[in-house]
Amino acid sequence: MERYLSTNQLRRSIEDLLDEPSMTLATKGESGDPHAAAVYFVSDEQINLYFFSDPDSQHAQDNARDPRAAVAINGEHAGWREIHGLQMRGLISSIDESIERQDGWILYKKKFPFVIDLEEIILMNQMYVFKPQWIRLIDNRIEFGYKKEWVKTTTVAGAINQAQWRLTSEKQEIFRDKDA
Repeated sequence: MERYLSTNQLRRSIEDLLDEPSMTLATKGESGDPHAAAVYFVSDEQINLYFFSDPDSQHAQDNARDPRAAVAINGEHAGWREIHGLQMRGLISSIDESIERQDGWILYKKKFPFVIDLEEIILMNQMYVFKPQWIRLIDNRIEFGYKKEWVKTTTVAGAINQAQWRLTSEKQEIFRDKDA
C-alpha cells in the first residue's frame, strides 16, 4: 500500500533540519569528478532550497552543465545516538529577477538577519534553487538506522499541478539498541 504525505506532513517530520544554517551541495564536474560545497540555505513551503553562490564557483559551473545534484543536511550531534539528517537528490536552477527570487530573498533575510548589512555583496551573487525529487530522513534519535524515504509526485487538481511526497520506505531497522 502506497502512502502519500502532504508537503506539510513531510515538512513537520524534517522541520528542525531545514532550520539548520547550511547544507552540503554535491555536483559532478565535467570530467565526472564529484565536488561538494557547504552553502547557507533557506527552505520554502514546498521544500525547495534557495542559496546564493558565485556563478564562477565550481558547483555553479557544474550546474551549468548538469542540473542534477545531491544535498546533505545534518543536525548537530555529539554521538551516534543523535545522528539525524537529510539526504536529497534533485535539480538546481538559477533564478533571475522574478517573484521566486524576491520570495527567496525574503526567506533568506528572515532566516539570516545579518545579510541585510551585506545585501549589496550578496546580491552580486546568483540565487539558485534546489528542487528535491527524492528525500531520505535518517534519525538515530528514534532508533539506530531509522530511515524514511519519499519521492516527489505531481498530481493535477483542476489546472494546478500539486506536488505530493510518496513515502517509499518505512522504518528500516538495522538493529535496536537495547539500552535506549
